[in-house]
Amino acid sequence: MKKLIRSHLPDSDSLRRNRWLAPFADRLGHPRLWRLNRHSCAGGVAVGLFAGLIPGPLQMLFAALLSMLLRVNLPLAVLMTVYSNPLTIVPLYALAWAYGQQAMPLLGMAVPEGARFHAPVIPDGADLIGWMRALADWFFALGEPLLVGLPLLALTLAGLGYLTVLGIWRWHLVRNWRRRAERRKGASGGVP
Repeated sequence: MKKLIRSHLPDSDSLRRNRWLAPFADRLGHPRLWRLNRHSCAGGVAVGLFAGLIPGPLQMLFAALLSMLLRVNLPLAVLMTVYSNPLTIVPLYALAWAYGQQAMPLLGMAVPEGARFHAPVIPDGADLIGWMRALADWFFALGEPLLVGLPLLALTLAGLGYLTVLGIWRWHLVRNWRRRAERRKGASGGVP
């Protein structure tokens, strides 16, 4: 599995030579950003899931910066942000809004009267600027429940992602250990 992943990743030298990435060349060359071990991969998944809920088009940049700061797998962090996309953003924000609405009383905050989640209204024939403006208006209209729910949901997804990767990694290792033990046992004719 590592070989398959490595074959699709750029190497650190090619990134250092990229003129757009030159200001970050020293940081991008750090070996921990490119390692494929359980903690680096789990951290990369967690960072990507956390950064994926950041509003706007800065998710991948934020994931890359966070992975450099925390020294976790950078490609996985950037890749994991794609779970938040134009098809999934409304359901994710609805979940974050509901999460925030439930958490506000626990945090000692009052839930706004008559607060309801509603889908964004984008005018027909809107250009990119009109589309972005409509989404920004929708985001701010959802108010405090969304502002409370987004970081809480991001932390929850990051934690679940981290633990899931560690669990899958462990399952994979144990399965391989058992297979090797069975092969050794079979090769020796069942004699311990």
